[in-house]
Amino acid sequence: MQVTRVSPDTAAAPPDWVIGTVWIDEISAPTGPSRLRIDSVHFAPGSRTVWHRHPLGQVLHVTAGTGLVQRRGGAVDIIRAGDTVRIEPGEWHWHGAGPTTFMTHLAVQEIAEDGTEAERGDAVTPDEYPSRRPTD
Repeated sequence: MQVTRVSPDTAAAPPDWVIGTVWIDEISAPTGPSRLRIDSVHFAPGSRTVWHRHPLGQVLHVTAGTGLVQRRGGAVDIIRAGDTVRIEPGEWHWHGAGPTTFMTHLAVQEIAEDGTEAERGDAVTPDEYPSRRPTD
């Protein structure tokens, strides 16, 4: 088995896509006919994405810690190591760490034929992000 490293460095997430401190390790970037992207995303406590949506959906698999995910119009759900969340194509959502916990997840999505990965929306407001962990 040959191991190919896509990127040797952890990169800070683009600041217009996140609130707080978030790091990304690229695991697989689309090349050739494949349009599959896989990133390992590390969120510091209280950090999260902005509202966004993916044209072909997204799968999140939590590998460490405890975090939160919310779909537009839905409740804020707790996600833990081992949980997998499927975000439907075009569904507005956000995800990140809990207010006092770190969280790492794999983010898996197929890039649209036109190269679109995601559409960025508004920041998650303090009213939308719970200052305390929601009850289980």
